[in-house]
Amino acid sequence: MKGVSRWAGLGALAVFLAVLPQALPNNYYVDIAVLAGFNAIICVGLNLLIGYAGQISLGHAGFFGLGAYSSAVLVTHHGWSPVLALLAGAVLVGLIAFAIARPILKLKGHYLAMATLGIGIIISIVINTEAGVTGGPDGIAAGPFTLGGFTLQGERDWYWVVACLLLLTIWLATNLVDSPVGRALRALHGSEVGAEVVGVDTTRYKVMVFVVSAVIASVAGSLFAHYVPQLTPTKADFFKSIELVTMVVFGGMASTFGALVGAAFLTTLPQFLTVFEDYEPIILGGIMMGTMIFMPKGLVPTIAAFIQRRRS
Repeated sequence: MKGVSRWAGLGALAVFLAVLPQALPNNYYVDIAVLAGFNAIICVGLNLLIGYAGQISLGHAGFFGLGAYSSAVLVTHHGWSPVLALLAGAVLVGLIAFAIARPILKLKGHYLAMATLGIGIIISIVINTEAGVTGGPDGIAAGPFTLGGFTLQGERDWYWVVACLLLLTIWLATNLVDSPVGRALRALHGSEVGAEVVGVDTTRYKVMVFVVSAVIASVAGSLFAHYVPQLTPTKADFFKSIELVTMVVFGGMASTFGALVGAAFLTTLPQFLTVFEDYEPIILGGIMMGTMIFMPKGLVPTIAAFIQRRRS
């Protein structure tokens, strides 16, 4: 039944993504949809780490920034093709994540949060200070993304690329969650000691999910570098990491589609609050407080539980 439900959800999402551009009045809204798609891809990967394995990360924007700047630097300064630069960035981030995962994932609670926060801050500082390579605070332009002689141009070309990558990421995440690996991650989240007692290699699974979520963020960052005219360090800073965690928590931890909804909602909402420009942070804060008070499990799990109660 889980397999049927997963395919039904993916099918519904594919249909929604296919018809959405027809309903958007102009390219401004398509641009917002593309940005929401990038955030959703990162959040689906981050949710594997936070929601299913129970390991907090406050530095995930650093991996997004590393992927973005790897692609931008390799393409701009060394003439690499965007695809090779994307793969190189993913390998680099994967190796860095693997190297730091084992020592920092021994930490728990706020100690782990502080360690991941430190990683994100270090990456952000390096990007800001190495101006000769990264452009420093002014940023760097990665140029257009080309593949097989075809160049992505305009928001609508990018929309289809991001939509396909989002579907692929969700498919991978849901398959992982429903596999023995996913069950091991949930056991780890419930009780690390209990998981070890029943034979789960908790260190191995924590390292694996940390690397997978970092690589997903890197791939999204590499594509994002070519989408924006100028890549700046703000996309890899502390506030971006907090924003990503907030999207996961708001949508619903341990819910792949919840992470998607959280990213889409919190990316698009500020665009509709511009008329309340002076009160936007207050309104956003109020919405977040209300959600956490009345829906502590997040938006999607709460709605799903309500529908299930109504049916029964």
